[in-house]
Amino acid sequence: MVKILELFGGIGSPRCALRNIGIPVKSIDYVEIDEKAVRSYNAIFKNELQNKTQSVVGWNLKPDILIHGSPCQDFSIAGHQGKATAAGGRINRGKGADKGSGTRSSLMWETIHIIEQMGVWKPRVVIWENVKNVLSRHMVTNFNKYIEEMAWLGYTNSYAVLDARDFGLPQARQRVFTISILGNEKFIFDDLIKSPMRNIKEFLLPDVPEVYDVTQPSVYNAIGKKGVVRRANIIKDYAYTITTRQDRTPTQVIDCGGGRYRYLTERECWRLQGYTDADFDAAAAVQEKNGRYTMPLYWQAGNSIAVTIFESIFRKIILGETAQV
Repeated sequence: MVKILELFGGIGSPRCALRNIGIPVKSIDYVEIDEKAVRSYNAIFKNELQNKTQSVVGWNLKPDILIHGSPCQDFSIAGHQGKATAAGGRINRGKGADKGSGTRSSLMWETIHIIEQMGVWKPRVVIWENVKNVLSRHMVTNFNKYIEEMAWLGYTNSYAVLDARDFGLPQARQRVFTISILGNEKFIFDDLIKSPMRNIKEFLLPDVPEVYDVTQPSVYNAIGKKGVVRRANIIKDYAYTITTRQDRTPTQVIDCGGGRYRYLTERECWRLQGYTDADFDAAAAVQEKNGRYTMPLYWQAGNSIAVTIFESIFRKIILGETAQV
């Protein structure tokens, strides 16, 4: 059985991946600040951790794998870097992830602190996922500092930009994955097993209620101009990146024919992240609909990590399966 520690765990993408490839898994702890995401996680995994609380600093229960995806908003373009700040000790919504800056993205340093305090109980593997913009010239200094501190803790580090389209999902989603292995072993990303992008039609529902139709004149009247509109792109072979803003300002539409266009449904967004319909149904049952849509489900999909990428990573790390013949 593989023991994992999930920090900033969202709705449990890595745990779903392990389940999907048949690896017994025990989440020895899960940390997530979003109450509605916790509600979905508990529903998907049958409330296993619902009433379990403990400190992970100075811990003496060794996880095999620690996964963290510290909040990306202060790294990402979509997160509007540096446009808002908060006072009074709350999270600073300004740009960057400097130590002590108080930004959401600076919480990655808390992961470093937790690992440092674990001492001999450090996990063998640490996986960090974040937006591609973490490698931009404005942000790369903190990224390199993270690599340096992980090396100081005894880890050999490697990273790569992975696209969900290379792992079967028809979604243009590029993210940086950093994999750190305790000792001298280096993770080789070229060994990952990739799979052809599936047809987008497999992920779209055949019958969708009219509440998902595009009705705003400003959007509707501009659709079709070279396939791009000011507020939405037309989905063709693949979806564009599912974002946390999908609920408020949808960024893509589907051409249904006959002059009708619609937005992606909550279920379709979850499918495009690699979740099963059973996962979605469990989460949807514990979320409240706000108006026409169930807003938290859009947010949770946009904030998640493509499940199929984790499946490939775990196949290599745990099962030793690689693309090499």
